[in-house]
Amino acid sequence: TAGAKRKVARGISYCSIGQMMADEHKLSRVWVYFLATRPAFLTASAAPVLVGSALGFAVTGSFSVGLFLLALFATILLHSGANIANDYFDHLSGNDWAPDKPTPFSGGSRLIQKGILSPKATLIESVVLLAAGALLGVIIVVITKSVFVVALGIIGLLGGFFYTCPPVKFSYRTLGEAVIALLFGILPVTGAYYLQAGRVDFVVAPAAAIVALLIFLIILINEFADVHQDSSANKKTLVVRFGVPRSVIIYRTALALTYLIGVLSLMFSGPMRYGAIGYLLTLPVGINVFTLANTKNLTEARDFRVNARTILLHAAGALVITIGLAVCGLASGGP
Repeated sequence: TAGAKRKVARGISYCSIGQMMADEHKLSRVWVYFLATRPAFLTASAAPVLVGSALGFAVTGSFSVGLFLLALFATILLHSGANIANDYFDHLSGNDWAPDKPTPFSGGSRLIQKGILSPKATLIESVVLLAAGALLGVIIVVITKSVFVVALGIIGLLGGFFYTCPPVKFSYRTLGEAVIALLFGILPVTGAYYLQAGRVDFVVAPAAAIVALLIFLIILINEFADVHQDSSANKKTLVVRFGVPRSVIIYRTALALTYLIGVLSLMFSGPMRYGAIGYLLTLPVGINVFTLANTKNLTEARDFRVNARTILLHAAGALVITIGLAVCGLASGGP
C-alpha cells in the first residue's frame, strides 16, 4: 500500500516492517515465528561472543572454530527464547497493552497484541528456543567437561527467562538493566574467552566491562519512551525509579565510562590495547549520542535517533574491538 511504502521510505525498523507485512497476511507462519525473536536485536548476543572469542585468540594464538560456533548459536538461541518469553510475560502483566504508542525500539514484537501470534504459541516457541540453546550448552559441557561452563549456562538460562517471568521479574524491580549487563556482557564475554583460552584471567575484565556497559545503554535509552507505560504497569525501570533527568545523567556517565576504560586499556592492558584502539575510533558516535541524550529529545520531542545510534555504537564498538583483538592474535603468530 502507499502508506506502507511511505513508512519504509522513512526508515522504520526491520522488525516493524516485518510486523506490518504480517498484518497484511503476506508472511508465512515460519517467518512470523522468526520475527517474534526480534532478529534486529540479536546482535546483542552475538557481540559478546565475538569479543570474548577474539580476546582468547589474541591471548593464546589459537582458535577453536567449533566451540566458537557452538557458543555463538547457543547464546543467540537463549537470547531469542528470552525475547519471546518477555513478550509473553509482558502480555500477562498488561505492560505491552498499555495505551502509549510503541516505538520501533520498545514495546516488544507486538505480535500478540496484533493477534498474529497467540500467547500459547508465543510461550511454546520461547520454551523450544531456550531448550535448543540449553542443548547446545550441554554439548559444550560434554566437550569441555567444565563446571564453570555449566554455571554460566544455568545463570544465562534462568536470568533470561526470569527477566520478566514472575515471581522474580528482574525488569520490574530496577534490576533489569544490571541483569542484562551481566547476561549480555560480563558472562558471555568471559565464557567465550574461557572456551578459547581454557582459563579466566583479569585481561577479560576491560572488554567485558565495555560490552556490558554498551548493552546497558541500549536497555536504558529504550526505557525513556516507555516511562509512562512502564509506570502504569508498576514496572520500576531505572527511568521510572529515578526520573528522566537523573537517568540522562546515568546514561551519559555509563557512556563516558566506556571510553575511560578504553583509554586505560590503551595505556595498561596487553592484548586489549588493540581492541581499545578500535573502540576509541567510535568516539565521534559516542559524542553524538552523548549530545542527543537530553531530557527534551527523550521526552518532549520523542527523538529516536539516539536509540538507533546507541544500538549502532554497541554493534560497531563490539565489531572494531573484535577486529583489533583478531589483528593482535594474528600478529602474535596465530593461525
